[in-house]
Amino acid sequence: MKRFEGKVALVTGAASGIGKATAVRLAEEGATVATVDIADGAEFRCDISDEQQVNDMMAAVLARFDRIDVLCNVAGVLRADHTHELKLENWEKILRINLTGTFLVCRAAIPHLLKTKGVIVNTSSTSALGSHPWMAAYAASKGGILSMTRVIAVEYAKQGLRANCVCPGGVATPLHGQFRMPKGADPELLRGAMPPVPYVGPEHAASVIAFLASDDARYINGAEVRADGGALS
Repeated sequence: MKRFEGKVALVTGAASGIGKATAVRLAEEGATVATVDIADGAEFRCDISDEQQVNDMMAAVLARFDRIDVLCNVAGVLRADHTHELKLENWEKILRINLTGTFLVCRAAIPHLLKTKGVIVNTSSTSALGSHPWMAAYAASKGGILSMTRVIAVEYAKQGLRANCVCPGGVATPLHGQFRMPKGADPELLRGAMPPVPYVGPEHAASVIAFLASDDARYINGAEVRADGGALS
């Protein structure tokens, strides 16, 4: 399939995991992809939690490619803490990167996406929908992304812009590979968040993102699609 021929896609978190798999998938389908990450391995270096860096990155992308048709916000961080032990600095860091970072990139991109009648695909999580212990900050950030995406979808629908969320779970990525339960945590509490099938690679979440970003999903707006192997079913 070449669903993105002639289109420019901007992917954050593109140096690894779902972001990298998304960039590869969109490129395979014909997109010109602007890869963004704070880590090595992306074309554009950017800390998405920094307003000036986001604005500079967007200007650089537009200077090089002249347009944006697709925005995929995948960048994020994860940590687990007992809620009563969660330090404010860690709460604020997770919210700043995951939620505020997604907002800053959306805000910078929307005026240009309106010109192309483009599409936004944000990355939420099953933690925004189900009960995930020890993830108060992460779940709050991902729930915020879900709500913000619905706002964007309604606000700009009549102007031709779509916005949806993918909610991954049970996807093997470097981010989730770093997950460690806090000291003394009961692993049984995670049972409800686990898929009944083995974990899969990030390309499975990337395929959902590609679908939502394509014209195949042109009647889907303000929605969330779970890619979790049935974990929340």
